Amino acid sequence: MLSRVADNLYWMARYLERTENLARLLDVSAALMLDLPPRLGPGWQPLVTITGNVDLYVAHARDFGEQSVIKFIVADEQNPGSMLTSIARAREIARTVRDILPREVWEQINGLYLYVGEHAAEASLKRTRSGFLGRVTTAAQTLTGMFEGIYNEGDALSFLILGRNIERADMTSRIVDARAAAMMTGPSAAELGPFETVLWMSVLRSLSGYQMYRLKTRKRVYGAGVVRFLLADEQFPRACVCCLRRTEEVLHRLPNSEPLLRRVARMRRAIHHTRFETLGQAELHEFIDRLQLSLARTSDELARVYFIGHSAPLAEVTPMPAFPAQTRQVTA
Repeated sequence: MLSRVADNLYWMARYLERTENLARLLDVSAALMLDLPPRLGPGWQPLVTITGNVDLYVAHARDFGEQSVIKFIVADEQNPGSMLTSIARAREIARTVRDILPREVWEQINGLYLYVGEHAAEASLKRTRSGFLGRVTTAAQTLTGMFEGIYNEGDALSFLILGRNIERADMTSRIVDARAAAMMTGPSAAELGPFETVLWMSVLRSLSGYQMYRLKTRKRVYGAGVVRFLLADEQFPRACVCCLRRTEEVLHRLPNSEPLLRRVARMRRAIHHTRFETLGQAELHEFIDRLQLSLARTSDELARVYFIGHSAPLAEVTPMPAFPAQTRQVTA
């Protein structure tokens, strides 16, 4: 497989996964606002924090009001981490590799792009928001099923799986970090005590993990248990360790992957050996910062080993801003 094709497939999978994760997060966050007293609600700022674009947002918006944040996350073309930007970049990449994509996959990606572009305004209205976000999530999940169900096994599918799982691990860590900070610090942190279960349930639901958590742990929902489940569980598909395990499985099938395998194995060991029950918010934040940096370096190492040496770009493709300053290109 040409390195530029592998690069494009990797980033297409990342952008599709990002689109789905943002839809999930926004839907659950809006529901959480209704479950908490207005003065104790986490507000909309944590959603911007999760995307890593706080500075960009502040430069273009006056406050962290509901409408401003939703527009920024869903449809702001100047936001490199918005849903519309992500699906547009995934579609552009898919267009360049249409010759190796099943027709149904291209049509689904194109349809999702058109739907988000035409119906993005529905996210701003309470009565239509959930329906819009649910349809985006379902369309993205359909694509995941298509890749697993009708795509030939081989290098192309391997890079799609790599992109999906690295993006999932990154987004899961972001959500845990931002939500833990909101619940463990700030002037209302003590008052949030009676609502702790509701808040941690929202974290699980933002990753569709509530029922799986209860099935796996058979315990009540509490902070350290949720953090451990979402970071260290081997079986939940959106848990960081599970994403890293699936990444390892793919890397074993690729040549020259030994440095990457060692890096991924170190991340898994670090998560497994961490006692999350003993970490305060500052320690948890530091741990997740190191994890995100390792994920970014893993992505850079993938580029060095498999993607370097491309022709001129058709469109700019960038990772979420918390990553080191580096650009990925869509190539024909």
